[in-house]
Amino acid sequence: MSNIIVQKYGGTSIASPKRISIVARRIVGYRRKGYDLVVVVSALGDTTDDLLKLAYKITPSPSERELDMLISTGEQTSVALLAMAIHKLGYEAISFTGAQVGIITDSSHTKARIIKINTARIKRELAQKRIVIVAGFQGVDLLREITTLGRGGSDLTAVALGKVLKAKSCEIYTDVEGVYTADPRIVPQARKLQSLSYDEMLEMASLGAQVLQTRCVELAKRFNIPIIVRSSFTDKGGTMISPEAKHMEKVVVSAVTLNKNETKVTIRDVPDKPGVAAKIFKKIAQEGINVDMIVQNISRTGTTDLSFTVVKENLAKTLKAARKASKQTGGGNVIADRAIARVSVVGVGMRSHSGIAAAMFEALAENKINIEMISTSEISISCVIRKKFAQRAVRAIHKKFKLEKKR
Repeated sequence: MSNIIVQKYGGTSIASPKRISIVARRIVGYRRKGYDLVVVVSALGDTTDDLLKLAYKITPSPSERELDMLISTGEQTSVALLAMAIHKLGYEAISFTGAQVGIITDSSHTKARIIKINTARIKRELAQKRIVIVAGFQGVDLLREITTLGRGGSDLTAVALGKVLKAKSCEIYTDVEGVYTADPRIVPQARKLQSLSYDEMLEMASLGAQVLQTRCVELAKRFNIPIIVRSSFTDKGGTMISPEAKHMEKVVVSAVTLNKNETKVTIRDVPDKPGVAAKIFKKIAQEGINVDMIVQNISRTGTTDLSFTVVKENLAKTLKAARKASKQTGGGNVIADRAIARVSVVGVGMRSHSGIAAAMFEALAENKINIEMISTSEISISCVIRKKFAQRAVRAIHKKFKLEKKR
């Protein structure tokens, strides 16, 4: 069996020289136990956000290729500093960019997908008993252009390396002790979950839980790679993400999530005729934009309002595409509503239990919070509400489903 452990450390875990030293000591502790270590790191603290702010101060619509050139530099700083911290402790370590370890991607700048990983160089260094440190979030395409894997892409780097190296485990280190029933910053009584199924974690990630990137969970599920989410600041056990969670039969709702990174776009006065919606969403899809929740109002005058949600980063492109589509189909104005949030409940137990939606809606009604859009899946229910009520909504729903930690 492989003796390789892949560890990933997020930006908060290495946000200062002191924290980098703490992480270095943790890694060395594993090395002393005889494990071969491949460590993936994100950029320090808020470096990526700071670099993006710089770019948008230069131009409101920066080239995606140049954005990748810019934001990939954050991880290059991290890997070098962590290698130095490990050297100081008397252990061999070597740092690499994504390109140097052969992470080959397609050419979709800022949201590239991994095509393959050449593990030869990593294996050579592990054979020399070195700790290998890899820049997360990045790769290189077949034309040798630097690419990035989307926000949270370091998680994807770690799981992908875990797969190709047949690692013993993949550990994701963050600033919390695992995955909780809600964001503990919003709900202090939130309970840490000992285990979650891939399906639950995938749904939570897609609905706003900022613990793991959605694509990383998809990859883990496809290749059955267990993930442990734990804190880099304590030695407490974390949350195990695996095919089936132990609590699956008992728990109906596992968690409440919140996403404030979406905008609602509405196209007014759309002709209520067959094929119009297809033309509109085809135009938007051609720009590489993923549309989420969609609501079409009832037509009473031969026209209707068509609303849908997109992530904020895609808003400018969406508005441009939607206005073209509206003009081509005879629709009216296109407006954006940035003051929304999506609150969701997630749980595999919901498949076989009735009344979950009613209880969620009741919790919102009791707090005088209006629902603007609703969507459901087999294991989740989501409501779009006003952003100003977001935290109140999370706390109310969390309490309604009795998800608090036991006293």
